[in-house]
Amino acid sequence: MLVLSPAFTEGGRIPVRFANVGIAGGMNVSVPLRWEGEPASTGSFVVAIIDRHPVARGWVHWLVTDVPVHVHSLDEGASGAAMPAGAVEMPNSWKRIGYGGPQPPAGTGTHDYRITVFAMDVEHLGVGTVAHWAAVEAGMRGHVLAEGELTGRLGQ
Repeated sequence: MLVLSPAFTEGGRIPVRFANVGIAGGMNVSVPLRWEGEPASTGSFVVAIIDRHPVARGWVHWLVTDVPVHVHSLDEGASGAAMPAGAVEMPNSWKRIGYGGPQPPAGTGTHDYRITVFAMDVEHLGVGTVAHWAAVEAGMRGHVLAEGELTGRLGQ
C-alpha cells in the first residue's frame, strides 16, 4: 500500500502547524493523508501515527479504527471535526480522543513519526470506542491484509 500526504514527503519535515500547541507555531491540526493499493478483500482501515524515537517509547499521536473501505483520505484538520462516518478516533497517549500533534521534547533531537495505514479484513475491529494502542494492536492480529507507511520528521 502507498501512503502519502500533500503536506510532506517520505522522510521530510512535518510542517509546524501540524505540531502540538507546545511547539512554537503548532496548531495541533491533524495531517492530511491519502492511501491506495489495498487488497480487494479489504473491509476497513486503521490509521496510526506513532513516535518511534527511543525517548518517546511508541507515543501514539493519532489512532483511528473502522475507517470505511470506500474512504482513501483524511483531510487536513479532520480530527474531531470532519471524520468519515463510521471512523472511530481512539485515545492518544495524552489520553485525549483524536489527534495530538508532534511535540518532541526539547533536546531530544529529531523524531520520526511513523504514519501507518492498515488494510483490515473486517469492517469493525470490535475493540470499542476508547481502546488504546495495545488493545487495537491485539484486535488487529490476524486481520491485517496489508499496510503502508509514511514517515515525517520533526525536532526542536
